[in-house]
Amino acid sequence: MNLETMTLFSPQLAARFDALVKKYPLKRSALIPMLLYAQDEIGYLSDAVVAEVAERIGITELEVRNVATYYSMLRFKPAGKYNVQVCTNISCMLRGAYDVYERFQEELGIGPKGVTADGVFSLEEVECIGACCWAPAIQVNYDFHDELKPELVPGILAGYRGKAKAEGKVAHA
Repeated sequence: MNLETMTLFSPQLAARFDALVKKYPLKRSALIPMLLYAQDEIGYLSDAVVAEVAERIGITELEVRNVATYYSMLRFKPAGKYNVQVCTNISCMLRGAYDVYERFQEELGIGPKGVTADGVFSLEEVECIGACCWAPAIQVNYDFHDELKPELVPGILAGYRGKAKAEGKVAHA
């Protein structure tokens, strides 16, 4: 792939990658930020994303995969437009996280690591998201919601579904 003429990424992200690799003494040090930015733009780490990132920093695709598989926040399959991450670590668990998680499954009609048929939501159970004082907590993309109760789940989902409809990202709801 000639990165000068062909890239999977927007011109802005390609330029950001170019700047990132110049920031570090070793290009490889830019790997995690590049993977996170790529996932934000593409939605997941496809084979093509892995290949281009590897080429940009001069390592093998296997090396990229070896690093990426270590981090639970990086994914190799598409997620929904809104990825709901329910923390079930000790603080959240003790304050009802599993009840919240079950309510999300019921409301969305999907199981763990599932994606709704319309592609608007995905759901996963995660370890600590750093909101222990406000447990139970969830993260939807980069938005935090804390001190949750199962009865708040429908309202949270309705808010995101409304955003998706307003952006024209879903045909029906």
